[in-house]
Amino acid sequence: MKNPLIMGTTAAIAGLLMSLGVASAAEHATAKAAHADQHFLKEAVQGGQAEVTLGQMAVKQGEDKEVKQFGQRMADDHSKANDELKSLAAAEGVTLPTDMNEKAKATRQRLSKLSGADFDRAYMEEMVKDHKKDVAEFEHEAQQGKDPEVKNWAAKTVPTLKEHLDAAENTAEKVGVKVSSADKSSENAAAHGKSARHHQ
Repeated sequence: MKNPLIMGTTAAIAGLLMSLGVASAAEHATAKAAHADQHFLKEAVQGGQAEVTLGQMAVKQGEDKEVKQFGQRMADDHSKANDELKSLAAAEGVTLPTDMNEKAKATRQRLSKLSGADFDRAYMEEMVKDHKKDVAEFEHEAQQGKDPEVKNWAAKTVPTLKEHLDAAENTAEKVGVKVSSADKSSENAAAHGKSARHHQ
């Protein structure tokens, strides 16, 4: 005859182990989700820091008036966005980097050796590439992010980044940077679609 006390104890231990396993899986899932948003937050703040630094360089080293104005807008807008991001990260318990990433530092070094029209072209080409990447990353976070607050902030920031990209492409063309016709066509189509919806 099986001892009911032993059977009860065994069942209790088995139940405890199962509950621990479920808890562990839940904690792992939460950590994984948090890590995904932390990566976005850290990438975003480093990108913002780069935009501010390079924008300040454009004001000082640029030749074209519109390049200087664009650089000042980048410094102003991304400083504001970074302040919002730091507040959000603090509320989320995420520690953010305090400096640009190595790629941005290399770009700063390269641009620091240029001036006038050469700087204008190199800077604006970089801005077009950076903002295409930014728009894609922020749209992805707005759609796929795990944390509601981070998702909302990303979604709220996307329109400004798209304005930056449009301004970057227009300014880049004016200083002699060739902007992909496919990119301009897709933007024009999107703008036309928006206009058509507005008049419906």
